[in-house]
Amino acid sequence: MAALSNIRPSDAKLAQFAQAYATHRPLIQRGLTAGFVLYVLTTTYRGLAGRPARKRDDKGKSGNDGKPTRVAVDAVFYQRLGVILRIVIPSIRSKEALLLVMHSSLLIFRTAISLYVAALDGKIVASLVRGRSLEFLLNIIRWLLVAIPATWTNSWLSYVQNKLAIAYRTRLTKEVLKQYLGEGSEGPEGKVYYKLSNLDDRIQNADQMITHDIQHFSTHLAAIYSNLAKPVLDVILYNYQLAQNVGAEGLVILTILVQSSAALLRAVTPSFGTYTAQSAALAGSLRHTHSRLSEFAEEIAFFGGEETEKQLIEREYAAVVRHEEKVMASRWWYGCAEEGIVKWLWGSFGLVVCAIPVFFKLPGVANFDMGSRTEGFVTNRRLLLSSSDAIGRVMYSYKDLAELAGYTSRVSLLLDTMADVRKGKFEKALVSGATEGENGKLLRSRGQVYASEDIRFDGVPIVTPNGDILVRSLSFYVKPGEHLLIVGPNGAGKSSLFRILGGLWPVYGGVVSKPPASDFILIPQRPYLSLGTLRDQIIYPHSQENMEARGVTDADLFDILAEVQMESIVEREGGWDVVREWRDALSGGDKQKIAWARLFYHKPKYAILDEATSLVPPDMEGTMMVHATALGITLLTVSHRPSLWKYHSTILEFDGQGGYVFTKLDAEKRLRLQEEKQALEAKLHDVPKMRARLAELQALASAQGS
Repeated sequence: MAALSNIRPSDAKLAQFAQAYATHRPLIQRGLTAGFVLYVLTTTYRGLAGRPARKRDDKGKSGNDGKPTRVAVDAVFYQRLGVILRIVIPSIRSKEALLLVMHSSLLIFRTAISLYVAALDGKIVASLVRGRSLEFLLNIIRWLLVAIPATWTNSWLSYVQNKLAIAYRTRLTKEVLKQYLGEGSEGPEGKVYYKLSNLDDRIQNADQMITHDIQHFSTHLAAIYSNLAKPVLDVILYNYQLAQNVGAEGLVILTILVQSSAALLRAVTPSFGTYTAQSAALAGSLRHTHSRLSEFAEEIAFFGGEETEKQLIEREYAAVVRHEEKVMASRWWYGCAEEGIVKWLWGSFGLVVCAIPVFFKLPGVANFDMGSRTEGFVTNRRLLLSSSDAIGRVMYSYKDLAELAGYTSRVSLLLDTMADVRKGKFEKALVSGATEGENGKLLRSRGQVYASEDIRFDGVPIVTPNGDILVRSLSFYVKPGEHLLIVGPNGAGKSSLFRILGGLWPVYGGVVSKPPASDFILIPQRPYLSLGTLRDQIIYPHSQENMEARGVTDADLFDILAEVQMESIVEREGGWDVVREWRDALSGGDKQKIAWARLFYHKPKYAILDEATSLVPPDMEGTMMVHATALGITLLTVSHRPSLWKYHSTILEFDGQGGYVFTKLDAEKRLRLQEEKQALEAKLHDVPKMRARLAELQALASAQGS
C-alpha cells in the first residue's frame, strides 16, 4: 500500500502533464512545425555550402605531386559559380531572370497539385472502402480533371528548363567568344585565341571547353535549380501537411532518423565533382589526339606512322576507360547505399509515422471510422512517399551539385586563363635557366609599344614563349616604301620578329614603334584558306557586304586574279559562289597566288612575306613584287632566294648566335659577292681531289725515276 501511495502522485503529475499538453498542443504543433521548416532550410543551406575551401591552386590545376586537384562543393566553387552567374543572368530584367520566375511559379503550382492529388487519392480509396459509388465516380472525374493542369505543368517545366539551358549556354558562349575571338586590339588584350594555345600551357583543348564543357555546365545549371528548389519546397509543404495529419511529434522523430542516416550517406559520398572534371579533361585530351592525326595526316602517311599514332590514341582511350571504370565502381556501391537508405530505410520510417494515428490516441484528435482511417493512411502515405522522394532528390542534388562543380571548374579555368592572357600574364614551361639571373629579370620586364607610321626597334630583345632568348637587343628602322629583306638560319628570330610586329608576342624590353596590327598582312609559305566561296578566299576576312561597301565588284576581283595569272580559276571552278575545301582543291603554288591576290585586295601598309613565293616561278614572283610596290605596300620578306634581293633596299641578317647585321642592301654587289663566294666554295670543294691527284702524280714520277 505504501508503494502504491508513492506511485499515485507520479501518475497524477503525468496526467496533469498530458492534460496540459493536450490543452496547449495546437501551439506546440505550430512551434514544432516552424522549427522544422527552419531546420530544413538551415540544414539544406549548410549541406549545399559544403566544406571550407582547402588550400589549393585557385586555377584548378594539378598539385605538385602531379595529381589533379580535388574539385568539391566548397567556397571556391560558389565563388566561381557566382562569377559565371553574373554572366548568364546579367540583370533581373533579363530573359534568363524572367524564365527563372516562370520556372519557379511552375514548380510551386506543381507542388500544390501534388498536395491536392495526395488528398484526392485518400478520398478515392475511402469511397471504395465505404462502398459509395457516386462519391467514387465524382472523385475519379476530379482525378481526370486535375490531370489536365498537371500534365500541362510538367511539360512546361521541361520546356522552360531546356530554354534556360539554351539561354545560359548562349550567354556564356557569347561572352567566351567575345574574349576568345575579340576585336583583335593592340597590346596584350588582343589575339587571345592565339596566345592561349601558343603562350600559355594551362589549356590544351579550348575548343572542347567552349563546346562540350559549356554545354554540360549550362544543362546542369538549369537542372540544378529545379533539383534543389522543388525538393526543398516539397519537403517543407509535404511535411507541413503531414504534421497536420499525424502530428508534429512524429515529424520530429522522422526528421531525426532521416537526418542521421543522411549524414552517414553524405560521409561516404565519393567526390563526383572531381570525377566530372577529370572525365572532361580526359575526353578533351582524346579528342585533341584525334584532331592532331587529321591535321598532320600527310606527314604521318609519308613517315608510315600509323602504328605509333594508333598506340598514342589507344593510350589516351585507355586512360578514359580506366577513369570511367573507376567512376562506375564508385557509383555502383554508392547507388547500393543510397537506395538502401533513401528507399527502404526511410520507407520503413514513414510507415511507422503513418501508423501513429491508427495505433495511438493523439491528444485533440477524434476517433475515426474505418473509411476515415483508410483515407488518412493513404493520404499520409502518399504525402510521405512524396516527402521521402523530395528528401532523396535533395540528397541526389548534392551529387548533381558536385558534378556541376566539376564543369564549373572547367569553365572557370577557361575564363580565368583568358583574363590572365589579356593582362599579359602567361604560364608557360620555360627552358632551363630562364628564370634565373639576367634571363629571369628580362622575362619579368616589359617594353614599350608606340603607334607610328614607321617601324622602329630600339634595344628590343627577341624572346620565345618558353623563355629562350634569341637576340638580347635588336635595333633597326624601316620607313614606308623601304622593303626589308630578313635572312638567317632557322631559329634565329625571323618569325619571332613578325609575331612581335603582329602583336602576338609580348615585348620584353626596349621600345617598339609600329603601325597597328591591322596595317599588316602575313603571307606564309602555306597560306590559310577559309571555309567558303572562291570570292571569300580573296576578300578574307571581309564578307561580300564588306567588299561591296568598299566599292569593289567581282570584275575588280577578276582583275586582281589576272595580276597573279589565276583568272582562269573562276571558270574552271564554276564561278565566284562555288564552295570548296580550297586547301585540298588548289596546289601549293595556286594557294600562294590566292594569298597574293588577297594582299592586292586589302592593300595594307606592310606585308610580311615568309617564304611566300617559294612555290611560284621566278618571273611570277617578280611580277607580284613589282605590283605590290606599285600599290604602296612595304614588303618585309623572309627568303633565301637571291632573285628577290633586287626588290629590297635594306637587309636584316641574323647569325643564329644572338647577333645580327642591319644595313643597306646593294643587290648587285651582294650578287657579285655571292657568285664569288660560290666560286671559291666550288674551288675549295675540289682541293681534296687536286691534292689526291697531285699525290698520285708524285708517286708515278718517283716510280719512273727509280
